[in-house]
Amino acid sequence: MVSKVFLVILIVNLVTDCSYGQRDKKFFRKDYKYIDSVQGFYKIHTLHKTWFEAKRVCALEGASLFYPENDDEAQAVISYWNDTQPFSWVYVGISDLLVKGVFETINGNPVSDVYNYWAAGEPNDAGGVEDCVILKRDGTYNDFSCDRKTPFICKKSLLSLEWNQACNIPNLDYIYNEEVGRCYKFHLTPMSWTDAYSVCSAEQSYLTVINTQSEADYLVKLTELKTRNQAPGDYLSGAVHIGFHNRLNDGWQAVRGTTLDDTGYVCWGQNQPDGEGREQCGSMFYNGLLNDVSCDTRCFFICEHEVDTLETLYDDRFGDR
Repeated sequence: MVSKVFLVILIVNLVTDCSYGQRDKKFFRKDYKYIDSVQGFYKIHTLHKTWFEAKRVCALEGASLFYPENDDEAQAVISYWNDTQPFSWVYVGISDLLVKGVFETINGNPVSDVYNYWAAGEPNDAGGVEDCVILKRDGTYNDFSCDRKTPFICKKSLLSLEWNQACNIPNLDYIYNEEVGRCYKFHLTPMSWTDAYSVCSAEQSYLTVINTQSEADYLVKLTELKTRNQAPGDYLSGAVHIGFHNRLNDGWQAVRGTTLDDTGYVCWGQNQPDGEGREQCGSMFYNGLLNDVSCDTRCFFICEHEVDTLETLYDDRFGDR
């Protein structure tokens, strides 16, 4: 009986460690700032995006488009913003896109239930096209056209933080392969090679680079598992985007800074590459052989994460908490 109780306690502890192993370290990502007073992680994006693009970028990073829950959070984030960036406003996760005139947060809460301070005369829906919301430096809201591009802030609350202990990454969708010693995520939303590259980067990973036959064999099995219910010819006759290219016209390069020849795996499919300059991005046939493809072709893709590349630097960054 004692041994069974011990086993249950051990399992509970292991699950807790895997899911919330970084909360006590107060670490989410190296590019996010933790603000202790409001128990949240924040990243100010200086590259201007539309509201829809901003929302997507935050989601790819495992966070959400920021909106203040209350006065304390608004003041804490605005103070951080004022200390670090010069611009006058940022997108927040509030809009009336669902029903005109009914402003709600991205998770469906009425704006009246959260921080809700509008500039004088706002919202006014100028031109009938202002369905998204910006936060200004003075702490007030203004409705804004969703298609205009502006900076934005992403947020991850400490309470919502979970951790993939095997992959040393907050994204729980990555699967660790013990034989290869790396983690992988198969994306079933077809994208161009360049968009796939951006997605992997946002997830602190990269389009997978095949280094050995055993790694290729694993990726073939992973592809078979993930595409089992997909017709083989749905996307590029059965190929997935991976991390090599000839976009600079200086020979085939891996995304990790080496030539394709130096990766250790150069197994082209029959008569490949055959693009003759028209196909400058890399893919893998479902059988594991390499293929060149137009960078605009939409395919499934695989991201790879090296477990030891995520440096948390707890003591240096946050001190003892």
